Amino acid sequence: MTSLALRIASAALRRPPGHHHYGEHPRQVADLHTPREPGPYPVVVVLHGGYWKPPYTRLVTRPLCLDLARRGYAAYNVDYRRLGKEGGGWPQTFQDVAAAIDHLAELQDPSLALDRVVLLGHSAGGQLALWAAGRAWLPPGAVGSEPVVRPVGVAALAAVSDLERAGDPAHALLGGGPTAVPGRWAQADPMRRIPLEVPVGMVHSVDDETVAVQRSREYAAAARAAGGVVALTEAPGGHRDPIDPSSPAWAAAIAWLDLTLVS
Repeated sequence: MTSLALRIASAALRRPPGHHHYGEHPRQVADLHTPREPGPYPVVVVLHGGYWKPPYTRLVTRPLCLDLARRGYAAYNVDYRRLGKEGGGWPQTFQDVAAAIDHLAELQDPSLALDRVVLLGHSAGGQLALWAAGRAWLPPGAVGSEPVVRPVGVAALAAVSDLERAGDPAHALLGGGPTAVPGRWAQADPMRRIPLEVPVGMVHSVDDETVAVQRSREYAAAARAAGGVVALTEAPGGHRDPIDPSSPAWAAAIAWLDLTLVS
């Protein structure tokens, strides 16, 4: 963690976030970080990555949530069931993300501007954010359909935007390949659900060693060709730079959030 991230985290220890359970499983939790100033605040729902499996949790996105709160946003840092013993995968991981987002409405918190919500995901969390941003247009009865809280945009940071390119982890997530479970792939793969009806802000580091920047280039080109609104910023650094509050990649994400939620 950088020195800036450490300073932000240290300051936040004096004001712990709200801790919310959106279900009974230990992973069905989310932390709500809010600014010190009075609301209402625009809300950023944050979904961590980690290829949908342990050991990664919302702890990896806590520094950027603290930075968001410092900038005047409410940051809702979500955990979800992962692959393995927690019972994640299809449909549980997707159900968790949908339930966590809709739980914001159940809080009945007037300081949260639920008409100004953006979903933000890093890596595998970017795939989940892109999926969740299109929930309103899923077929009736589909996992996550009929959302209560509807985002006005989605920020995809170093996102797994093409599940076929993700290989075995994506097959484990969906319980099979595209020919075995085509319906799941049609709903969950971002490349199969373009264009989204909300703006997409993509940030990807050019030297990303985990998810190649070419994946975001391909998604952006395909979505734009289909009529979608997509902004792609390429920044220096590697896979984790977009979730480092001191990085140029994170600065690009903030610029897109400000344009989408504040301007």
